[in-house]
Amino acid sequence: MVHDQRSALSSFVSRLLSMGRTVFTAEEAEDALGVGRGALLDAAERLQRRKALLNPRQGFYVVVPPQFASWGAPPPAWYIDDLMRYEGHAYYVGLLKAAELHGATHQAVMEFQVVSAKRLPKIRAGRNLIVFYFRKEMGTVASGIENRKTDTGTMKISSAALTALDLLRYPQASAGIDNVATVLSDLGQKIDPGQLAMLSASVERPVVQRLGHLLDRLGHEDVSGPMLTALLARGTASWVELDRNEARDPDFAPEPQERDARWRVVVRRVPEVDE
Repeated sequence: MVHDQRSALSSFVSRLLSMGRTVFTAEEAEDALGVGRGALLDAAERLQRRKALLNPRQGFYVVVPPQFASWGAPPPAWYIDDLMRYEGHAYYVGLLKAAELHGATHQAVMEFQVVSAKRLPKIRAGRNLIVFYFRKEMGTVASGIENRKTDTGTMKISSAALTALDLLRYPQASAGIDNVATVLSDLGQKIDPGQLAMLSASVERPVVQRLGHLLDRLGHEDVSGPMLTALLARGTASWVELDRNEARDPDFAPEPQERDARWRVVVRRVPEVDE
């Protein structure tokens, strides 16, 4: 009987792949196979051990096509939209992964980075690591979220403008100020200045100041100009450190190399851009 259930689930999975589908829910499989939750879990566990199935969240399954068996999972882009719809949370693929999708590819991105309206634990999906970053007010950046076609449908990603802001807003995800500057050297020319200015109004002022300084340093003053106008409309900004890590310990902080009066940013070390 157990063998029959496993065989039935294998056939169900094969039918999904033949229809171009790579995900299903536990409820969907139970209805299709006429089995209970316990029987489904047993059959699914066996397929997971054979690396034919992935279970990134309870009740949600991803089929692993044969060509991705050695990876243990298909690319997250194949199923992230279905997963987040199942979770019931607004999201977008962002940060370094979005920058890569926009053509800023100086180095391989080790994480599949997602910004979500809820704090969620990371997911190890075969060789992939899906990491979630929290944004409380997703509605304020809705104009900076785009739909991107994937091999299995679509997914939501941040625009170049929103990506740039997020790189400074989530420094723990961006691999340091040198890497941010390197990514912006490619991403800058793809940013819509008007959209950047509009989105910046919903972002903390220090984030805007740091991004503005970096864009200017990289020769994108035409992109940063409207954002500066929007920043000045919010009142006088306080001075901020370009890299907070440089000034974390006052006793060991290097002396400022420059002070950018336009953006009121203190630069203790000039970022190095990887050419």
